Amino acid sequence: MKYFLAIIGGGPAGYTAAEKASKAGKDVILFEQTALGGTCLNVGCIPTKSLLYGAKQYYNATHAQKYGVTAENVAFDFAAMQKRKTIVVRKLVAGIKARLNNEHCTVVNGFAKVEKRSDELVTISCNGQLYEAQYIMICTGSTNFVPPIPGIKDNPAIWDSTDALAAAELPKSIIIVGGGVIGMEFATLYHELGVPVTVIEAMPTILPNLDPEVVQILLDKYRKAGINILTNTKVEKIEGNEVFVSSLSEADQSNIPSFSAERILVSVGRRANLQGLEALNDIELNRGAIVIDEFCKTNLPNVYACGDVTGKIMLAHVASRQAEVAVGRMLKQIPLQRIAYNAIPSVVYTNPEIASVGITESQAAEMSIPVEVKKLPMTFSGRFMAENEGETGLCKMILDAKNHSVLGVHCIGNPCSEFISAASFAVRNGYTAAELEQVVFPHPTVSEILHEIL
Repeated sequence: MKYFLAIIGGGPAGYTAAEKASKAGKDVILFEQTALGGTCLNVGCIPTKSLLYGAKQYYNATHAQKYGVTAENVAFDFAAMQKRKTIVVRKLVAGIKARLNNEHCTVVNGFAKVEKRSDELVTISCNGQLYEAQYIMICTGSTNFVPPIPGIKDNPAIWDSTDALAAAELPKSIIIVGGGVIGMEFATLYHELGVPVTVIEAMPTILPNLDPEVVQILLDKYRKAGINILTNTKVEKIEGNEVFVSSLSEADQSNIPSFSAERILVSVGRRANLQGLEALNDIELNRGAIVIDEFCKTNLPNVYACGDVTGKIMLAHVASRQAEVAVGRMLKQIPLQRIAYNAIPSVVYTNPEIASVGITESQAAEMSIPVEVKKLPMTFSGRFMAENEGETGLCKMILDAKNHSVLGVHCIGNPCSEFISAASFAVRNGYTAAELEQVVFPHPTVSEILHEIL
């Protein structure tokens, strides 16, 4: 049987594409080596947030006195948290299977490999069988990047994020190499469950791609809370449970300090996974990722790529949107859709949360865009005051100085993840401050800060 579309990878991009194309009546085959849902659902976004929510409940219970609530003998059961996480993941995987259960969609579990390609046909092998399709969509995702630090390889003390999520017990102490999104979310999890945490980041600050003013609020709070965060610090080598570092901001490196912990979590980013694609030796790559156009098409006429493998923005919701656009292009749907990469929201699930969309003040300066910056403490929201005792937070809006359109919004404070989408609408549609001011926000909600700031 010849399929309209063959998809390699059953993560957010893969299963979204399979559902959209099969619902349009096209025969689709989806190959997934492990489990539907990909990294995000199985060993990423969802299990991490499940554990983080459990940790937040424990943290809230132990800090409830500031709300007039006294709780005695508060304890947590990490094994129960892990069990609940597994149940959540299983239910969501089952939901994806149900969405793909139609006469036009075939799911094959196994490692898929591209055998050959012409402009009319792609041949893929899996489990000893050959499959043919008119189009192929590569959704092979990404894998944890292992930096070339002496002492990492074959070290039983080293974890990556997958190891950490699978652990049956909490470590007695942990060093986290990398202060990006993954590193800081794990720092939050372990700290709130009472584990001593040290974070080592080579950049001048943690979360270097986010608004510096917002990040500084989190950095100050976490250091005050007892998380040892080292920035401008390079890991030179690892010996067993000991991490040797050097300062990137100091000239004198004669004494290399070291830190030790039961576990060392290495989270310094991810790289595109190109396994099984060797036959596509003429596909264009950039820095190890597949190059795509605005419709997610590669330089090969019938080859598309979506998700982390493109190296664009490694977020599940970006992968899903790319898949929608790519399938729409294959189906020649009019009008042709495009992805507004300038309006992609992102969230860091620390405590407090950080949410952002669009460009930062410093990025505007690099792009020579004159801007007007508006900012308010989140305490200008009555709902925030009622529910976040002792917190201040910040909402920052970047406006084009010429036409006053909204170019970016950056917030820290719970639950900013739940209203950043409203800011995304404003950036996506080019709302001016005057137009956004006409939007009515329900009262009392924290989202009102987007109106108050104007």
